[in-house]
Amino acid sequence: MSPSAVEIQARTLAGYADASRLRQVQDRDWVLDRVTGSPETLIDLGSGIGQLLATALDRFPSLRLAVGLERSEHRIAEAADRLAPYGERVALHAADLTAPEQLPYRAEVITQTSVLHWLYPDEDRIFAWAAEHLAPGGRFLLTTYHPARDAHGLGGEDELVREALTALGTPAADVPALLAAHGVLPIATRTRTVDDLLTVLAPHLRVAGHTERDAVVTVDSAEQYEHFHAATFGDYYARVLPGERRADFYRAIGASAWRRQNTLGRVSRMPVRLWELTAHEEFVSGTGNRPPRA
Repeated sequence: MSPSAVEIQARTLAGYADASRLRQVQDRDWVLDRVTGSPETLIDLGSGIGQLLATALDRFPSLRLAVGLERSEHRIAEAADRLAPYGERVALHAADLTAPEQLPYRAEVITQTSVLHWLYPDEDRIFAWAAEHLAPGGRFLLTTYHPARDAHGLGGEDELVREALTALGTPAADVPALLAAHGVLPIATRTRTVDDLLTVLAPHLRVAGHTERDAVVTVDSAEQYEHFHAATFGDYYARVLPGERRADFYRAIGASAWRRQNTLGRVSRMPVRLWELTAHEEFVSGTGNRPPRA
Protein backbone atom coordinates (compact mmCIF):
# COMPACT_ATOMS: atom_id res chain seq x y z
CA MET A 1 0.00 0.00 0.00
CA SER A 2 1.47 3.34 -1.05
CA PRO A 3 1.87 6.01 1.65
CA SER A 4 -0.61 8.86 1.60
CA ALA A 5 0.43 12.42 0.74
CA VAL A 6 0.31 13.43 4.40
CA GLU A 7 2.50 10.45 5.40
CA ILE A 8 5.09 11.53 2.85
CA GLN A 9 4.82 15.06 4.18
CA ALA A 10 5.44 13.82 7.73
CA ARG A 11 8.57 11.92 6.68
CA THR A 12 10.10 14.94 4.95
CA LEU A 13 8.58 17.69 7.15
CA ALA A 14 7.44 19.34 3.93
CA GLY A 15 4.85 22.09 3.73
CA TYR A 16 6.15 23.95 6.76
CA ALA A 17 5.68 27.36 5.15
CA ASP A 18 1.91 26.82 5.18
CA ALA A 19 1.82 25.04 8.55
CA SER A 20 3.85 27.70 10.32
CA ARG A 21 1.13 30.29 9.73
CA LEU A 22 -0.92 28.65 12.47
CA ARG A 23 1.67 29.33 15.18
CA GLN A 24 5.29 30.09 14.31
CA VAL A 25 4.66 33.23 12.24
CA GLN A 26 3.38 34.92 15.40
CA ASP A 27 6.57 33.97 17.26
CA ARG A 28 8.81 35.18 14.45
CA ASP A 29 7.45 38.71 14.39
CA TRP A 30 7.21 38.85 18.18
CA VAL A 31 10.88 37.91 18.55
CA LEU A 32 12.24 40.22 15.87
CA ASP A 33 10.33 43.14 17.37
CA ARG A 34 12.67 42.78 20.38
CA VAL A 35 15.82 43.32 18.31
CA THR A 36 17.29 46.77 18.85
CA GLY A 37 20.13 48.73 17.28
CA SER A 38 21.91 47.66 14.10
CA PRO A 39 22.99 44.03 14.52
CA GLU A 40 25.67 42.74 12.17
CA THR A 41 25.33 39.01 12.87
CA LEU A 42 22.25 36.97 13.76
CA ILE A 43 22.14 33.23 14.44
CA ASP A 44 18.85 31.30 14.33
CA LEU A 45 18.93 27.95 16.14
CA GLY A 46 16.56 25.51 14.48
CA SER A 47 16.24 27.77 11.45
CA GLY A 48 13.86 25.47 9.57
CA ILE A 49 13.05 26.73 6.09
CA GLY A 50 14.67 30.10 6.69
CA GLN A 51 11.62 32.27 7.27
CA LEU A 52 12.97 34.09 10.32
CA LEU A 53 16.32 34.63 8.61
CA ALA A 54 14.66 36.11 5.53
CA THR A 55 12.50 38.42 7.62
CA ALA A 56 15.51 39.55 9.67
CA LEU A 57 17.58 40.27 6.56
CA ASP A 58 14.76 42.41 5.18
CA ARG A 59 14.17 44.25 8.45
CA PHE A 60 17.80 44.89 9.38
CA PRO A 61 19.95 46.13 6.49
CA SER A 62 22.87 46.22 8.95
CA LEU A 63 23.05 42.41 8.98
CA ARG A 64 26.25 41.29 7.32
CA LEU A 65 25.56 37.66 8.15
CA ALA A 66 22.45 35.64 9.01
CA VAL A 67 23.38 32.14 10.19
CA GLY A 68 20.99 29.21 10.36
CA LEU A 69 21.51 25.92 12.22
CA GLU A 70 19.07 23.17 11.27
CA ARG A 71 19.02 19.37 11.50
CA SER A 72 16.56 18.47 8.72
CA GLU A 73 18.23 18.21 5.32
CA HIS A 74 14.87 18.80 3.64
CA ARG A 75 14.36 22.06 5.51
CA ILE A 76 17.92 23.20 4.84
CA ALA A 77 17.39 22.65 1.11
CA GLU A 78 14.17 24.66 1.18
CA ALA A 79 15.87 27.41 3.20
CA ALA A 80 18.74 27.56 0.71
CA ASP A 81 16.28 28.20 -2.11
CA ARG A 82 14.39 30.83 -0.12
CA LEU A 83 17.57 32.64 0.95
CA ALA A 84 19.49 32.42 -2.32
CA PRO A 85 18.72 36.08 -3.23
CA TYR A 86 20.64 37.24 -0.14
CA GLY A 87 23.88 35.69 -1.38
CA GLU A 88 26.87 35.85 0.96
CA ARG A 89 24.81 37.40 3.76
CA VAL A 90 23.56 33.88 4.59
CA ALA A 91 25.31 30.82 6.02
CA LEU A 92 23.39 27.58 6.65
CA HIS A 93 24.80 24.74 8.73
CA ALA A 94 23.53 21.20 9.25
CA ALA A 95 23.53 20.84 13.02
CA ASP A 96 22.24 18.66 15.82
CA LEU A 97 21.39 21.22 18.49
CA THR A 98 21.81 18.63 21.25
CA ALA A 99 25.52 18.50 20.33
CA PRO A 100 26.30 21.72 18.43
CA GLU A 101 29.75 22.30 17.00
CA GLN A 102 31.67 25.50 17.63
CA LEU A 103 31.32 28.03 14.81
CA PRO A 104 33.48 31.07 14.00
CA TYR A 105 30.63 33.51 14.68
CA ARG A 106 29.76 35.82 17.54
CA ALA A 107 26.34 37.33 17.16
CA GLU A 108 24.58 40.37 18.55
CA VAL A 109 21.36 38.36 18.27
CA ILE A 110 20.71 34.63 18.67
CA THR A 111 17.14 33.40 18.22
CA GLN A 112 15.34 30.14 18.84
CA THR A 113 11.57 29.82 18.36
CA SER A 114 9.43 26.77 19.16
CA VAL A 115 12.44 24.42 19.19
CA LEU A 116 13.70 23.98 22.75
CA HIS A 117 11.35 21.12 23.68
CA TRP A 118 12.96 18.95 20.98
CA LEU A 119 16.29 19.24 22.81
CA TYR A 120 15.05 17.76 26.11
CA PRO A 121 16.79 16.65 28.32
CA ASP A 122 19.97 18.26 26.93
CA GLU A 123 18.90 21.91 26.73
CA ASP A 124 21.92 22.96 28.81
CA ARG A 125 24.18 22.24 25.84
CA ILE A 126 22.54 24.82 23.62
CA PHE A 127 22.46 27.32 26.48
CA ALA A 128 26.22 26.90 26.91
CA TRP A 129 26.72 27.21 23.15
CA ALA A 130 24.66 30.39 22.98
CA ALA A 131 26.59 31.97 25.84
CA GLU A 132 29.85 31.24 24.02
CA HIS A 133 28.61 32.65 20.69
CA LEU A 134 27.04 35.90 21.89
CA ALA A 135 28.90 39.11 21.12
CA PRO A 136 29.39 41.53 24.05
CA GLY A 137 25.99 43.02 24.85
CA GLY A 138 24.25 40.44 22.68
CA ARG A 139 20.84 38.91 23.36
CA PHE A 140 19.56 35.34 23.08
CA LEU A 141 15.84 35.61 22.24
CA LEU A 142 14.10 32.34 23.06
CA THR A 143 10.46 31.28 22.95
CA THR A 144 9.09 28.41 25.04
CA TYR A 145 5.58 26.96 25.22
CA HIS A 146 4.09 25.84 28.52
CA PRO A 147 0.92 23.76 28.12
CA ALA A 148 -0.85 22.49 31.22
CA ARG A 149 0.01 18.86 31.99
CA ASP A 150 -2.03 16.03 33.41
CA ALA A 151 -0.74 13.41 35.85
CA HIS A 152 0.91 11.54 32.97
CA GLY A 153 2.73 14.60 31.66
CA LEU A 154 0.40 15.00 28.66
CA GLY A 155 -0.84 18.39 27.49
CA GLY A 156 -1.15 20.59 24.43
CA GLU A 157 -0.61 18.52 21.27
CA ASP A 158 -0.52 15.36 23.40
CA GLU A 159 -4.21 15.86 24.16
CA LEU A 160 -5.10 15.91 20.48
CA VAL A 161 -2.99 12.79 19.98
CA ARG A 162 -4.81 11.05 22.82
CA GLU A 163 -8.17 11.95 21.27
CA ALA A 164 -7.03 10.66 17.88
CA LEU A 165 -5.71 7.38 19.27
CA THR A 166 -8.89 6.91 21.28
CA ALA A 167 -10.95 7.44 18.13
CA LEU A 168 -8.86 4.71 16.50
CA GLY A 169 -9.60 2.22 19.26
CA THR A 170 -7.02 2.75 22.03
CA PRO A 171 -8.69 3.37 25.39
CA ALA A 172 -7.77 6.84 26.64
CA ALA A 173 -6.33 5.38 29.85
CA ASP A 174 -3.92 3.25 27.79
CA VAL A 175 -2.49 6.09 25.69
CA PRO A 176 0.32 7.10 28.11
CA ALA A 177 1.59 3.51 28.20
CA LEU A 178 1.36 3.20 24.41
CA LEU A 179 3.44 6.36 23.96
CA ALA A 180 6.00 5.18 26.51
CA ALA A 181 6.28 1.75 24.88
CA HIS A 182 7.37 3.45 21.64
CA GLY A 183 9.72 5.91 23.27
CA VAL A 184 7.45 8.89 22.64
CA LEU A 185 7.88 11.39 25.46
CA PRO A 186 4.89 13.77 25.67
CA ILE A 187 5.66 17.20 24.26
CA ALA A 188 4.22 18.76 27.42
CA THR A 189 6.85 16.86 29.40
CA ARG A 190 9.59 17.89 26.98
CA THR A 191 8.53 21.50 27.50
CA ARG A 192 9.89 22.16 30.96
CA THR A 193 8.20 24.49 33.41
CA VAL A 194 9.52 28.04 33.71
CA ASP A 195 11.14 27.19 37.06
CA ASP A 196 12.84 24.11 35.61
CA LEU A 197 14.21 26.13 32.70
CA LEU A 198 15.55 28.78 35.05
CA THR A 199 17.54 26.08 36.81
CA VAL A 200 18.93 24.66 33.56
CA LEU A 201 19.94 27.97 32.00
CA ALA A 202 21.31 29.62 35.15
CA PRO A 203 24.91 28.30 34.80
CA HIS A 204 25.21 29.81 31.33
CA LEU A 205 22.85 32.75 30.91
CA ARG A 206 20.97 35.33 32.91
CA VAL A 207 17.45 36.61 32.31
CA ALA A 208 17.45 40.25 31.20
CA GLY A 209 13.68 40.28 30.75
CA HIS A 210 10.69 38.37 29.44
CA THR A 211 7.22 38.81 28.03
CA GLU A 212 4.33 36.37 27.78
CA ARG A 213 1.22 35.87 25.72
CA ASP A 214 -1.32 33.17 24.94
CA ALA A 215 -0.71 31.27 21.72
CA VAL A 216 -4.08 30.44 20.19
CA VAL A 217 -4.38 28.07 17.23
CA THR A 218 -7.45 28.12 15.01
CA VAL A 219 -8.08 26.25 11.76
CA ASP A 220 -10.36 26.48 8.76
CA SER A 221 -10.70 22.72 8.23
CA ALA A 222 -9.71 19.32 9.55
CA GLU A 223 -7.34 18.90 6.59
CA GLN A 224 -5.47 22.09 7.50
CA TYR A 225 -4.61 20.79 10.95
CA GLU A 226 -3.79 17.35 9.60
CA HIS A 227 -1.08 18.94 7.45
CA PHE A 228 0.02 21.25 10.27
CA HIS A 229 0.64 18.25 12.52
CA ALA A 230 2.53 16.37 9.80
CA ALA A 231 4.74 19.35 8.95
CA THR A 232 5.43 20.24 12.59
CA PHE A 233 5.66 16.90 14.38
CA GLY A 234 6.44 14.58 11.48
CA ASP A 235 5.92 10.95 12.46
CA TYR A 236 6.92 11.52 16.10
CA TYR A 237 3.51 10.38 17.35
CA ALA A 238 2.35 8.37 14.34
CA ARG A 239 5.07 5.76 14.90
CA VAL A 240 3.08 4.27 17.78
CA LEU A 241 0.82 2.73 15.13
CA PRO A 242 1.67 0.20 12.41
CA GLY A 243 2.40 1.68 9.00
CA GLU A 244 -0.96 0.76 7.50
CA ARG A 245 -2.79 2.79 10.16
CA ARG A 246 -0.77 5.99 10.05
CA ALA A 247 -2.85 7.70 7.38
CA ASP A 248 -5.87 7.07 9.63
CA PHE A 249 -3.96 8.65 12.53
CA TYR A 250 -3.36 11.91 10.66
CA ARG A 251 -7.01 12.04 9.62
CA ALA A 252 -8.05 11.45 13.24
CA ILE A 253 -5.77 14.29 14.38
CA GLY A 254 -7.44 16.61 11.88
CA ALA A 255 -10.90 15.47 12.95
CA SER A 256 -10.07 16.08 16.62
CA ALA A 257 -8.78 19.58 15.86
CA TRP A 258 -11.83 20.43 13.79
CA ARG A 259 -14.17 19.18 16.51
CA ARG A 260 -12.41 21.44 19.01
CA GLN A 261 -12.59 24.36 16.61
CA ASN A 262 -16.34 23.94 16.27
CA THR A 263 -17.01 23.47 19.98
CA LEU A 264 -14.42 25.81 21.56
CA GLY A 265 -13.77 28.29 18.77
CA ARG A 266 -10.11 27.24 18.73
CA VAL A 267 -7.93 24.15 18.61
CA SER A 268 -5.64 25.05 21.46
CA ARG A 269 -4.48 27.84 23.74
CA MET A 270 -1.32 27.79 25.81
CA PRO A 271 1.08 30.27 27.40
CA VAL A 272 4.24 31.12 25.49
CA ARG A 273 7.16 33.04 26.97
CA LEU A 274 9.74 35.13 25.14
CA TRP A 275 12.99 35.16 27.11
CA GLU A 276 15.68 37.82 26.68
CA LEU A 277 18.91 36.22 27.84
CA THR A 278 22.47 37.49 28.14
CA ALA A 279 25.75 35.70 28.77
CA HIS A 280 27.40 35.71 32.19
CA GLU A 281 30.31 38.07 32.79
CA GLU A 282 33.00 35.43 32.21
CA PHE A 283 31.79 35.05 28.63
CA VAL A 284 31.33 38.78 28.08
CA SER A 285 34.85 39.53 29.35
CA GLY A 286 36.35 36.80 27.21
CA THR A 287 37.45 34.48 30.00
CA GLY A 288 34.96 31.83 28.93
CA ASN A 289 35.45 29.63 25.86
CA ARG A 290 34.62 31.77 22.82
CA PRO A 291 34.93 31.38 19.07
CA PRO A 292 36.59 34.25 17.21
CA ARG A 293 34.40 36.96 15.72
CA ALA A 294 33.52 36.44 12.07
